[in-house]
Amino acid sequence: MALFKKRTVGKPGEWYYCLEHQKVEEGPECPNKDRFGPYATRTEAEHAMDTARERNLEWESDPKWHDAKARNDDET
Repeated sequence: MALFKKRTVGKPGEWYYCLEHQKVEEGPECPNKDRFGPYATRTEAEHAMDTARERNLEWESDPKWHDAKARNDDET
């Protein structure tokens, strides 16, 4: 008996953004590797790429995650 069943049909109210097709889906239609989500609303899913860009920028600007300068200082 499988512990996890693969869900072939999405739940109503779960929204995803498909990276492959660049579209919003209700319920998971595409594989996990090709989508962001779930989001609570269609609007949140529509802005998935904006959210990802903002989070990437925050991460790139966070000094706790980037110690390359400290490593370069140690090498000199």
